[in-house]
Amino acid sequence: MPKQFYVKFQTPKEIAEKAVQVLQVAKDTGKIRKGTNESTKAIERGVAKLVLIAEDVEPPQIVAHLPILCEERKIPYLFVPTKLELGRSAGIEVGSAAISIVEPGEAGEAVKELVSASEKLLKGGATST
Repeated sequence: MPKQFYVKFQTPKEIAEKAVQVLQVAKDTGKIRKGTNESTKAIERGVAKLVLIAEDVEPPQIVAHLPILCEERKIPYLFVPTKLELGRSAGIEVGSAAISIVEPGEAGEAVKELVSASEKLLKGGATST
């Protein structure tokens, strides 16, 4: 499947996997918002620390506004390969197009690393996290 138009950069596999693991920790010890609507609200309110967006969303218009909104609000975001993977790591049985980490809990340091990786990817640079 070709990349969706809203995927502005390719997230390296190891960073995407780390993001999913960090999401699980944040779910257990912090606070997350599941779904496109909840993530949009978290971004607009400025409470999202990191937004994870699935690359396989159909129709793509469901999440196409998120990268633009994140950039406007200066909130870091990353892409993960599948919405099913994103949903499962958030503790739900179905896929989720987007999830935002509001309070990282014990994943604070890891979220900081992912934020810096996101900034480098957005600028077009390679990362080594």
